[in-house]
Amino acid sequence: MIVIMNIWQELRNPELVRFALPVLILLAGFLLYMVSGSLIKRLVARFRVSLIEIFVPFELIQIPFRVTFIIAVALFLQPHLSFSGSFSAIVRHALVIGLILSIAWFSIRLFRLLSSLVLGRFQKDEPDNLEARRVETHLEVLRKVLNVLIVIVAVSAVLMSFDTVRQIGISLLASAGVAGIIIGIAAQKSIATLIAGIQIAVTQPIRIDDVVIVEGEWGRIEEITLTYVVVRIWDQRRLVVPISYFLEQPFQNWTRTSSELIGSVYLYTDYSVDIEAVRRQLGSIVRATPLWDKRVENLQVTAATDKGLELRALVSASNASEVWDLRCLVRERLLDYLQKHHPESLPRVRIEPTMSST
Repeated sequence: MIVIMNIWQELRNPELVRFALPVLILLAGFLLYMVSGSLIKRLVARFRVSLIEIFVPFELIQIPFRVTFIIAVALFLQPHLSFSGSFSAIVRHALVIGLILSIAWFSIRLFRLLSSLVLGRFQKDEPDNLEARRVETHLEVLRKVLNVLIVIVAVSAVLMSFDTVRQIGISLLASAGVAGIIIGIAAQKSIATLIAGIQIAVTQPIRIDDVVIVEGEWGRIEEITLTYVVVRIWDQRRLVVPISYFLEQPFQNWTRTSSELIGSVYLYTDYSVDIEAVRRQLGSIVRATPLWDKRVENLQVTAATDKGLELRALVSASNASEVWDLRCLVRERLLDYLQKHHPESLPRVRIEPTMSST
């Protein structure tokens, strides 16, 4: 009994408590970290099994979560460490800044994870993926707006943790009216661009993966930000266009309501061409290729000049890429047909000699 009392007295020693308490907190935090990490991995594995084929990158939040957890434990542990007054204040301030930044980092990664989770439920490789592109555009712009807000709030919180900056901020609030007018005038174009980005996300004149004609270039919408849009041109170049362009300038959107398109092929022939034979050949060409979606197949004479006829073949396909390939295929096969079976139908220039009187 006396031994137990002596041990209890030793445990109540302030110096021992000051040393042992941080160690116990550190061990408890490490144990909680290991247990929570194992539980999270099991939950993620079960969640991925329930999602079947949807790939969600849970690894995005793994490192930010660990960093946030370690800094939070260190911040809780800091008051029990025997540092000098000034150094302890510096350490605590640094930990607070680190916690703010790590929470912001974790929040940005978390929104990206949730965005991937939602998009994983849609199939973008389908021929008519209008709904998937609409949701992706909404999520991309919303995520970028939230990222900007998170960064602004985090930077503001870090700056306000300094007493000097806090005093400056209080003095600026007193003159916020004048400062707001000055900043608004100076940043008028930038603010208008940001509003245009939000308007694009709401009204959606363009979406991710839309086929557009911009500045005479054919391409697909690859990225939409709050200030600019990246168009991936067919030859793998990138056209960067200000976001306001799509609200102020006319442009072509081939997949605004549907990905189905009609393509045209023009041929120029002689007046002696057998139009019905060419029309039958067009039908046999499109029926033999999977590029045709069985909606439109037509051949008409659209012009007659002093040199020959203009034939226009109309064909349809499920998307822009396939309608381009189908147009090229029809043009090549019809030319080959005319060359082999009706060479007299190709364009020609006639010269009719006249008998001169003697």
